[in-house]
Parts: sequence; C-alpha cells; structure tokens
Amino acid sequence: MKSFKDLEIYQQAYTLAIRVHKMSLDLPKYELYEQGSQVRRSTKSIKDNIAEGYGRRRYKDEFIRFLVFAHSSCDEAISQLMMISDLYFEKEGLKDLLEEYDVLGARINKFIQYVEKNWQTPTRNP
Repeated sequence: MKSFKDLEIYQQAYTLAIRVHKMSLDLPKYELYEQGSQVRRSTKSIKDNIAEGYGRRRYKDEFIRFLVFAHSSCDEAISQLMMISDLYFEKEGLKDLLEEYDVLGARINKFIQYVEKNWQTPTRNP
C-alpha cells in the first residue's frame, strides 16, 4: 500500500459519501442545514478518519484509534440515513445506501481486527 487511497474501505467510504452528499441536496430546503448537513458530515468523517489514521499507521494504536472513529462515524451515518429514509424517502427508501453502509461498517471492523493482529510497527532503538 502506497497510500490511504489504496485501501478498499477508503474507496468505498469515499464513493458512498459522494452519493449521500448528492442525495442530501434533494432534501427539503429547511433540512439542508439540519439533517442534511449532519449526514454529510458523518459520511465524510468516515473517509477522513481512515485517511488520517493511515497517516499515523507507524503507530499501531493511533491507526486503530482512527479506524474506530471511522467505524463510529459509520454507525452515526446509518442512524442519520434511517431517519432521513423514514421522513423523506418513504416509498423508495434508502435501503441500498443503508445496506452498503452496513457492509462498510463490517469491513472497517474486520480491518481493525487485521491491524490489531498483523500490523507491524517499527521497533525503537534504545
């Protein structure tokens, strides 16, 4: 891996954040700055925490900490999308987006487990 952009979880989070951003612009005007803003921030936070954590990958605990933040933001995004779906997309719903965020959350969790067990950090010379 040369960059955080090589991580599949980052790529998926980025693509989903763009889809959510575009969807949120279809919300009623009074929700653009309430629910819309919140869901945009939570979905973008997922990709940003993955990127920032990767930048700290030399320190395994820091990397894991930011991946946990990404996972938490994913949970928040799901909660926000459920509310938006129930309020404004009753007929078609946001089922596909919600399912994709469930998959992303599971993938982030598996990646956290991988880093915990397998990530090698440089040893410090005394």
